[in-house]
Parts: sequence; structure tokens; C-alpha cells
Amino acid sequence: MRTYLDFEKPIEELNTTIEKTNEIGTKGSVDISTTLRELKDKLDETTKSIYANLTPWQRVQVSRHPERPYTLDYIKAITNNDFLELHGDRNVKDDKAMVGGFGSIDGQTVMFIGQQKGRNTKQRNFRNFGMANPEGYRKALRLMKLAEKFNKPIVCLIDTPGAYPGLEAEERGQGEAIARNLYEMMILKVPVICIIIGEGASGGALGIGIGDRVLMLENTWYSVISPESCSSILWRSWDYKEIAAEALKLTGKDMLKNKLIDGIIKEPLGGAHAEPEKMYKKLKTEIKRNLSKLNELDALDRIDKRIDKFCKMGVYK
Repeated sequence: MRTYLDFEKPIEELNTTIEKTNEIGTKGSVDISTTLRELKDKLDETTKSIYANLTPWQRVQVSRHPERPYTLDYIKAITNNDFLELHGDRNVKDDKAMVGGFGSIDGQTVMFIGQQKGRNTKQRNFRNFGMANPEGYRKALRLMKLAEKFNKPIVCLIDTPGAYPGLEAEERGQGEAIARNLYEMMILKVPVICIIIGEGASGGALGIGIGDRVLMLENTWYSVISPESCSSILWRSWDYKEIAAEALKLTGKDMLKNKLIDGIIKEPLGGAHAEPEKMYKKLKTEIKRNLSKLNELDALDRIDKRIDKFCKMGVYK
């Protein structure tokens, strides 16, 4: 059964009406084709209207939708299940919140890395809610270096509420692990594409977010802090999360306007969760298109452009 967000009530009501109309048509001998067509047209129109005018907070809600595709969903669909997951940071343990490995896109081998969330309580605990520990970032870096060794491009899929903030994570060097990734990713000799597919929060997202191309799906967010945490710091309450979401300028449009990302990937009508198969195809097309362009550049030229792009961020005259 589909989950509806609070602002999707009109969509839910129309879908319920369509289901009931279908039942009447199935049980009785009534011709419902015209009514059904009108209802579906109305549903499309309503969905377009709602999703064309989403507020920043509503986009945050869509990015967290429980039915939204996660990292492994995208990887398996894009590679047609031709994905070999690699484990461990060769130091502490295998962080289940960070996944990675080799897969092929139409014959081209790619190193995929990303945060993975869970669908139910058991999976969420297993994946630590997509919040990686230092060993997760060190595993990611190990896999990036492996990709560089074999001259394979890297695709990072970002979806995290942040790096794990626990005491043990800090004791094992959370800040150092993320900072090391920022430095090393800046000088990788292979093409790097980073895509925010859900939540892109704080250093947890930035730890695998340095790339030649940084893209965002239409209904995702990317910011130094979540709206709830921002609200709790400034107002000592979560009640102002909508105001915080507006002020943080965390949507794809805001990020593109501020030249912090390189592009936005359109989602199917109703969000990525509404038509996952369409979303998989779109993402695959975008990855192939960008890799094709990046492969034309010399490695050193690519590094110079990458460094220059990030050095320009935050410069104000």
C-alpha cells in the first residue's frame, strides 16, 4: 500500500476514488471507461500542480519518502545486477551504512559508492540509518584508490542524514576520515560523479561529495545541516523547521543558482518513488552522458578543473 505525505492528500483521495470506480466496473456491468479516464486526467493534473509548487520543506519530506529508491536499488538496476560489493576498511570493520563495489554500465566498469538506508526497523539498525562511521569513509576511500589503480571511473550516490555523531565515531577520528576524503577525492586521476539521490546532510554527504560533476535529483536537498537541527539550535524547538528549510537554500534550484552543483536531474511525476523504473533509466542516461564527456579530458586537466571549481565556492566580492 502506497504511503502518502501530508501535502499529498488530494492525490490520495483521487487514487482512492479511482480504486473504488475500478471495483464498481469489475463487479457490475457498468461502463466506467470515460469516468476512469477523466479521473486519471484529474490525478495527473493535481499531481503536476502539487509537485510544481513544492516548498523546500516539502522537498525534504519527498527526499525521505519511505518508498524512495536507495543506493543499492539504483546500483542493481543500472548494472542489471552485475555488481560486486566490496567490504571493509582493512582497519576496523565493514561499515554497513556505506556500500561500494564494481559494476558495469553497458560494458563500462564503474566503481559505485554510496550510503545505504534500510526499509524496516531491522534494516535501519543494520545500516545505522545511513549514517557512516569513520571506517565507512575509510572504506569509501580504499575503494576510490582501487578504482584509480585500475583506471575506472567513480560514481558516488549520496543519501545520508549525516555522519554518525556518536562518541565512538569521534574517538576513531570521524573528522579526520572525512577531511582525508576531501583531500584525496580532489586529486583522484579518474572521473568522479557525485549524485545526491535523497538527503545530503553536512560532512556526512561531503565525505563522498567531491567530484568533477555534482548532480542532484529534483526532490533532494543538500546542506550543512538538516532543517530540524537548524531549528533546534536557533529556536530550541523543531517547530520552525519549515522556516529553517526555506532559509538554508537547500533545494536543487538554490544550489544550482549558487553554483554549488553542476545540474539537476528531473524526477518522474510524483517523485522518484512514484515510478522507480523511469528514475533508474534517467539516472543511467545521465551517468553515461557525463562519463562520456569526462573521459575526453586529460587526467591532470580534470583535476585542475575539479580543484578550481571547489576553490571558487564561497568566494565573495
